[in-house]
Order: sequence, then structure tokens, then C-alpha cells
Amino acid sequence: MNKQRASEIAASPVMANVTCNGVPIYIQHVDEANETARIYPLDEPEREQNVPLSQLIEH
Repeated sequence: MNKQRASEIAASPVMANVTCNGVPIYIQHVDEANETARIYPLDEPEREQNVPLSQLIEH
């Protein structure tokens, strides 16, 4: 996913259908300089992690 789209999704109040390694996730924040995103699985909000934007797929 490109950083512009990831930032749009993170800023939007509308939930987007995004996965990371097949797991539905929520994007909390995008670090455009490092091209990473702070995410968590929808069913495990306590499992926050930073991942490369390249691992995110919008469906």
C-alpha cells in the first residue's frame, strides 16, 4: 500500500477493509518517513505493532 493511501485510511472515520498477512487490521498511525504503519488486529487491539506499508493490502 502506498503511504498516501495508508495516511488517508488512518485519518478517515470510515473503517477500511485492510489486511496484514491475511489478518484484518486497523491502522492507527502512518510514519511516512520510514514507510511503516502502527497497526493492530481488529480482534486483538492490545497487540499493536509496527509493520512496513508493503505488508498492508486494501480489499
